[in-house]
Amino acid sequence: MSSSDNSSDNNDDLSADSEVSIPRSIRFWIMLLFNIPSIICSFCVISHIILNRTHRYGLHNHATLLILIMALPIQLMDINFYLVFYYYGSILPLKPIMCLFWWFADYGCYNGCIILMAWLAIERHILIFHDRRLSNRRGRFLFHYLPSISIVTYILLYYIICIFFVPCENTYIYTLPVCGTSPCYQSDGALGLWDFIINTTTPTILESIVSIGLVLRVQWQKRRLRQSNQWRKQRRMIIQLFLVSGLNLGLNLPLFILLFAHFCGLPSEYGAQPQLYFFFFGYFVFFLFPFASLCQFPDLRKKLTRKIVRILPRQQHHTAVVAPTTRATPMNKST
Repeated sequence: MSSSDNSSDNNDDLSADSEVSIPRSIRFWIMLLFNIPSIICSFCVISHIILNRTHRYGLHNHATLLILIMALPIQLMDINFYLVFYYYGSILPLKPIMCLFWWFADYGCYNGCIILMAWLAIERHILIFHDRRLSNRRGRFLFHYLPSISIVTYILLYYIICIFFVPCENTYIYTLPVCGTSPCYQSDGALGLWDFIINTTTPTILESIVSIGLVLRVQWQKRRLRQSNQWRKQRRMIIQLFLVSGLNLGLNLPLFILLFAHFCGLPSEYGAQPQLYFFFFGYFVFFLFPFASLCQFPDLRKKLTRKIVRILPRQQHHTAVVAPTTRATPMNKST
C-alpha cells in the first residue's frame, strides 16, 4: 500500500511540475474551440493555393504553403493527443508508438515551423529587394526552390532519425503530457545541443532580426526613393510577415530567452511556471497563423465572408419562423 501511495504521490508531483495551473477541462475547451476553426482555415488556404494556378505559381505563396502543411500534424495529432489526455487523464492507447508520434509532432513539426518562419522572413527580403535574382530559372532554383527543399528535407530527416532511430532508451509516462519526458536524443550532448541552438534558438533570433530589419528597410527605401506605388504592391507580403512574426516572437521569443538562461546556468526552478505557460500559449501561433495568411488572399477572404454571411441569415430566418408559431398557440386556446 505504501509503495503504491508513494508512486501516486510522485505522479501527482510530476504532473504539477509539468502542467500549467489552468484546469484541464478549461485547457480542453480552449484548444478545441481554437483548433477547429484553425484547421478549417488551414485547409481552405492550402486548397486555394494549390487549386488556383496564379497562387500556385506565385513564389511568395510557397513558404506560407509549407508552413501550413508542416503545421497540420500539430493541429491534427499534437493538439488531439492533448485533448485525449485532458479528457481521459492519459494518452490512449498506452503504447510507445503513440508517444513517438506525439514527440514527432510536438518537437519535430513545431520546430520545423519555427525554422520555416525564419525562412519566410528571409525570403521576403529576397522577393522585395532582390527580385531580379529570381527573374530567371537558375536564380529561382538557387534562391527559392533549393533553400525550401533543403529546409524541409533537413527537418524531416533530422527528427525522424532522432526520434525513431537513434539507439537510446526512451522513458514513457502515459499519465503526463507529451508522455512526461522529452525524447532520449535530447539527453545526448551533441544532438541535444544542436537541436536547442540550431533548430530553436537560432531561427527565433534570426526571424526577429530579419523582420525588424525588413520593416526599417522598407520605411527607409520609401522615404529615399518616394515610390509609393511600388510598396503598395508588396504591402500584403509585409503585412503578413508583420502578423506572423509578431505572433511567433511575442509568444516564443520569451520562452527561448528563458530556455537560454537555463542553458547558461539559471536554476530550473526559476521561471518554471512561466515556461509552462509559454509552452501552452505557444500553440496560438499555429491557431492564428492560417488567419494571418488570409491577408495575402483577398479573393479567398471575400469568398469565405460571403459564405458566412449567407449562413447567418438562414439561422435568423429559422428563428423568426419558429417564434410566431409559439406565440399563436396560446391565443387559439384562449379563444
